[in-house]
Amino acid sequence: MHPDHTAPTSTPPPPSRGGRQLRNIAVTLALGAAMFAAGAIMLTPDGTTAAPPSGNGQPAAPLRGSIAALQDRVTRLPKDSGGWAALGMAYVQQARSTADPATYDRAEKALRTSLTVQSEDNTDAEIGMGALSAARHDFPTALRWARKATTSGPYSSSAYGVLADAYTQLGRYDEADKAVQKMTDLRPDAASLARASYAFELRGETDRARALMRRSLAAAATRADTSFAHNVLATLDLQDADPRAALSRTQTGLRAAPGDSALLETRALAHMALGNTTKAIADYRAAIAVAPLPHYLLGLGELEQSLGHREQAEAQYTLLRAQDRIRAAAGDPADTDAILFEADHGDPRRAVTMAEQTLRTRPFVAVHDAYAWALHRAGRDTEALVQADKALATGMRSALFRYHRAVVHHALGDPEAARRDLTEALREPAFHALHATAARDLLQRIDTTP
Repeated sequence: MHPDHTAPTSTPPPPSRGGRQLRNIAVTLALGAAMFAAGAIMLTPDGTTAAPPSGNGQPAAPLRGSIAALQDRVTRLPKDSGGWAALGMAYVQQARSTADPATYDRAEKALRTSLTVQSEDNTDAEIGMGALSAARHDFPTALRWARKATTSGPYSSSAYGVLADAYTQLGRYDEADKAVQKMTDLRPDAASLARASYAFELRGETDRARALMRRSLAAAATRADTSFAHNVLATLDLQDADPRAALSRTQTGLRAAPGDSALLETRALAHMALGNTTKAIADYRAAIAVAPLPHYLLGLGELEQSLGHREQAEAQYTLLRAQDRIRAAAGDPADTDAILFEADHGDPRRAVTMAEQTLRTRPFVAVHDAYAWALHRAGRDTEALVQADKALATGMRSALFRYHRAVVHHALGDPEAARRDLTEALREPAFHALHATAARDLLQRIDTTP
């Protein structure tokens, strides 16, 4: 799961290249990266917006309709703090789906209005602010809001979900596990089971992660919950080198949620693993048409590059550079996709600086991996190995992390360690459009060197 991909919090993604990157490491997001770390919106079974859990942890009365309906509600009831909180969280969810930063500003305005109307014990708005901060990758702030929410709403499972997301991205995995356990104790629903699944995925216990995600799918009450579970299960199939199962899983998910960009990206990866690059490119383009997220652009660009389509690849890279200029101008820390892109297709020394800035507020496994790769590309392999070890310290299975560490080991003159990591990485033979071929070539060179 991409470390920055986020689970719906109806509960409540995250992951960028690196956790299936967590899937790329969105799982981002997302876990996202993986991975969770975003919205606290709830959707009704027909996909319309509903109110988030109230301060006592129970769902509030449903607010039927779209964002427009919620806007109408707060226009009619401007002192309705719950309505403003629901609108704010709906905007968070929309921004995650469309990659439109301006929508986050609308979310913040709605949530702060809710807090103005009700400044004390406003659990719903506090959950929303935590989810918004996480979606913006400001995890220290997300943690502060999550703590407020668990204090004002000690029986709110969604509050503990945001707390778990923040702890995870801050590299505080034991505390994240405790928050997930509390969330599950309060309400063993699709969201809590999905987070429990991710906790096991981070430790490399993929069988338990799969079992819990199947339970999450069975408990799914919304299209968002269902799509998320199908996508995670498909990425686990890819990790297990079963792209046909992943393809079947994504097709099942897309029948229920046509146009889901995360499922389209994962289906693209399944097609790529099966050698059908034409369909892979089509799915990437369809995902980008829904939301031009960085890991989609990078995935398509590197696939095009692997096929020798330099002009098409450069078109994606141009968009990535433009996105990064906007990020840098805003002073926001870089996501792992941006760091890896800069390391491989730009200035590795700048990638190191980007990673160091991000690591200060997000010491997550995916960031350690991106930092390791940037350091390697900048010729600083001794330091890179320290970071690569930290990226794999939880036990998480990541072919990309393993490949990165293998290259570092080889550069430091340790071919046996490199062979071990390459062998593990190539258990997923199509883990990356460019690096999978490089991994096979490096392993062959090691094996044929006297």
